[in-house]
Amino acid sequence: MTDDASASLPEPLDVVAVGAHPDDVEIACGGTLARLVQQGYRVGIVDLTDGEPTPLSPGPDVRLEEARQAAAILGVQVRETLPLPNRRLFDCFESRVELAKFFRRYRPRIVIGIADRTPMASPDHWQARQITDAAVFYSRLTKWDEHFDHLPVHTVTRQIWYPLGFRTLTIPDAAGRFVVDIGDTLAVKLEAIRAYQTQFPPAKEHVYGMVEAQNRLYGSSAGCEAGEMFLTSVTLCVDDLVQAFSPAPPPVIQ
Repeated sequence: MTDDASASLPEPLDVVAVGAHPDDVEIACGGTLARLVQQGYRVGIVDLTDGEPTPLSPGPDVRLEEARQAAAILGVQVRETLPLPNRRLFDCFESRVELAKFFRRYRPRIVIGIADRTPMASPDHWQARQITDAAVFYSRLTKWDEHFDHLPVHTVTRQIWYPLGFRTLTIPDAAGRFVVDIGDTLAVKLEAIRAYQTQFPPAKEHVYGMVEAQNRLYGSSAGCEAGEMFLTSVTLCVDDLVQAFSPAPPPVIQ
């Protein structure tokens, strides 16, 4: 890739969260994304499909506008929808390349994806897990430029996963798990989910209670008001034991 072409790339993102459909990311880790934005990081969301057709939506334009509004509420800097088919999403070479091109274009340090299958829910979620894993690998492969629009090779530093689902007490196997404190952004997360009026009409008001209850459970397990759980394939290394497990309290303002 020429220097001129490299200069035309957008500003890199620190974190990218991947969902199969618009609303997956908001439900699972919207509070974390909002918190990252507050902390000054550049955050992106990529939806593999537009989620259409879906029973309650009049069409893709409405669903995409809901996704745009949700992203604005969270404050994320980038949201894109890939041209992959809802309900017919499969882990294949073309799907892997499409997502890998997004990673090469935006060069995220961290990629967050769906952790596992969601029984009795969309099988697209499991396909998205596999596509994301493969795309992270494809993003760093050299000598294959013709498949990636000659975008520069990019190595993702870390990949983590979010569990998606409420009606199970089983957490997918992983080398480690951790909880991000979203006590300050839980309300923002819920507001972002409410942007999907076609997906969560008044008849589905109970969904918000389920989301909040799960986040408060995760938070209480880690000693905070509300939290979102993430899984990692590697054991986490701690540099400062005291700071990691007993951070100093904020100063008291007299």
